[in-house]
Amino acid sequence: MKKPELLVTPTSVAHIEELAQAGANAVLIGEQRYGLRLAGEFGREQIVEAMNVARKHGVKVYVAMNALFHNDKVDELSDYVRFLAEQEVDAIVFGDPAVLMTVREVAPHMKLHWNTETTATNWYACNYWGRKGAKRAVLAREINMEEIIEIKRHAEVEIEVQVHGMTCMFQSKRSLIGNYFEYQGKVMEIEKKKYEKGMFLYDKERDNKYPIFEDENGTHIMSPNDICIIDELEEMIDAEIDSFKIDGILHEPSYITEVTKKYRLAIDLCAEDREKYRQVKGDLLAEIEAIQPAHRPLDTGFFFKETVY
Repeated sequence: MKKPELLVTPTSVAHIEELAQAGANAVLIGEQRYGLRLAGEFGREQIVEAMNVARKHGVKVYVAMNALFHNDKVDELSDYVRFLAEQEVDAIVFGDPAVLMTVREVAPHMKLHWNTETTATNWYACNYWGRKGAKRAVLAREINMEEIIEIKRHAEVEIEVQVHGMTCMFQSKRSLIGNYFEYQGKVMEIEKKKYEKGMFLYDKERDNKYPIFEDENGTHIMSPNDICIIDELEEMIDAEIDSFKIDGILHEPSYITEVTKKYRLAIDLCAEDREKYRQVKGDLLAEIEAIQPAHRPLDTGFFFKETVY
């Protein structure tokens, strides 16, 4: 039976080594100037180092260029794409057609993964971008299992699904946190807020804490829970979904590594020994619950229409 790729978001070059040993098949990296909500910041020097480490372990490297680009950044795209082509990265993740057009012009051989975060909700859209040049579509987090299976059935491109981690509920290009503090007459340093893990919006009625942070792309509000469907992989593996993603944003490297190990085991068993998978999947879920941050409960996201934000 075909196994899905296990795609993980590392926090650093050193972390890629750990994830490779934990069973990751691919990593998603990049820098916030061009990519959205990454677990770690990888400038050009780090991308070169990441490629060396990944190649040693046979791990694929995808680079995020799925930010919202305004006119002031468009002229930079060609140079960045050329750099990525020189490093022979395995694919560029894009949402903006400006990236697709740039890749066509300067690196037409480069593989493209379409990821707008929210609009990949039907197989027509996936195939549209496939016919424009994308090899993969990254599905929205807000669709259920039945819709995912139906999209895969009709897709002309690879399909990627997030199976673990938090999701983005809101993004604005505006500096909402900074503007709030300015309004209060306080000084606030916004730079590197991507790595700030201590800011939350608190919903007293539901007792939920929504992580909020700022970076070069604006303000991001994240889900209060983490998706975890380690015990619900059978339908998607049977449907031959191409890639399962673990999103590690705002999590510690050790947590991401441990979760990767458990999903590696779950995927292997589900594909090779279904009965054994059914016996241990509850234990694997419990093991993740044991290392889960206290303020971030697990749920199944929108896979079974259970989550309402």
